[in-house]
Amino acid sequence: MTTSVTDDAATSLLRFATAGSVDDGKSTLVGRLLHDSKSVLTDQLEALAHASRDRGTGAPDLALLTDGLRAEREQGITIDVAYRYFATPRRRFILADTPGHVQYTRNMVTGASTAQTAVVLVDARNGVVEQTRRHLAVAALLRVPYVLLAVNKMDLVGYAEAVFAAIAAEFTAYARGLGVCEVTAVPVSALAGDNVVTPSAHMDWYGGPTVLEYLETVPVVTDPAAEPARFPVQYTIRPQTTTHPDYRGYAGRITSGVLRVGDVVTVLPSGHTSTITAIDTLGHSADIAWAPQSITLHLADDLDVSRGDLITPAASAPQITQDVEATVCHLADQPLLPGARVLLKHITRTVRALVKDIPSRLTLEDLSQHPNPGRLNANDIGRVTLRTAEPLALDPYATSRHTGSFLLIDPADGTTLAGGVMDTR
Repeated sequence: MTTSVTDDAATSLLRFATAGSVDDGKSTLVGRLLHDSKSVLTDQLEALAHASRDRGTGAPDLALLTDGLRAEREQGITIDVAYRYFATPRRRFILADTPGHVQYTRNMVTGASTAQTAVVLVDARNGVVEQTRRHLAVAALLRVPYVLLAVNKMDLVGYAEAVFAAIAAEFTAYARGLGVCEVTAVPVSALAGDNVVTPSAHMDWYGGPTVLEYLETVPVVTDPAAEPARFPVQYTIRPQTTTHPDYRGYAGRITSGVLRVGDVVTVLPSGHTSTITAIDTLGHSADIAWAPQSITLHLADDLDVSRGDLITPAASAPQITQDVEATVCHLADQPLLPGARVLLKHITRTVRALVKDIPSRLTLEDLSQHPNPGRLNANDIGRVTLRTAEPLALDPYATSRHTGSFLLIDPADGTTLAGGVMDTR
């Protein structure tokens, strides 16, 4: 069966994450967005009304649409990353509503790791605070290409244009210092619905998009050929059947790019080269496959290929190295120290590694690098150098968010210690 990239003519999909400090109104904004865009089913509305009555609120509490855990409702804060799927006639969305509390910054890293846009909320009464800067730093670290600043609770500052302008200017300047150039600012009141889905009647001085209009029109890169092809092997298939006694396929999901029958590819880290002879997808043969399809590849040569190997076009193969220079966001309560022995998980491959040095830590206040901090504590962002026990095929994160990122794991109990991105070379 012959296919082409253009056969996958699905409606464009936007993955976005919300972030902001505690009580800035993220869950209310998300609830308002879902409610006013008519993305909430009737039974969900009935459950919302019932839960709101139980909490003693007159009007439906829209924050309960995303704060689904019992502990979240009792405390009135978001703890877990809440994923919501909805659609409008113009676009499909996957939304990650992330916690605002400093303790749960690690959850924001999870939610933003696959986001194409970050919606950062700021309370109009408080302006840009430390957690705002931390969330912006995480978005910059993860190279989220577009950021929407939602200045919320404008109704509590009399819908004052000057308040909005001052916050937008400070936020934008800080974002540009981090390398985030695409910033759009919208004044909103999530509780009242101003500029969330419908334009506000209280802010005639604002002529920009609503939050939904922004989300429906922000550019989304949908060309699977935009990045070099990368195929991490998850499993080697050898069915040992009488009908196919010599069957050998390599199963996995293409993380980026396009693969075609006839492509000359390299298996990393071994460096062996072969040619793609067949591609199986969903029980059918195909001449071409692209990210994020799950497929089985067949190669012309009988190579030693196993889980953790990376198959990539020979002409665009990433660097093989055991010396890793990267920027990490430390997520665990225990500090990360030079000399620590860790596990490094890179796509489907996990190897032992040593933390050789921590050259610097980012200072959020002025974006300076504090040299030789000696450790990284929870939520710190800093540069590290690592030595791995086995070679890895690593891209700079600027080239690929998939093969340029990794996790550091505690070998004793499996706790995730840090999320890291390869520095540009």
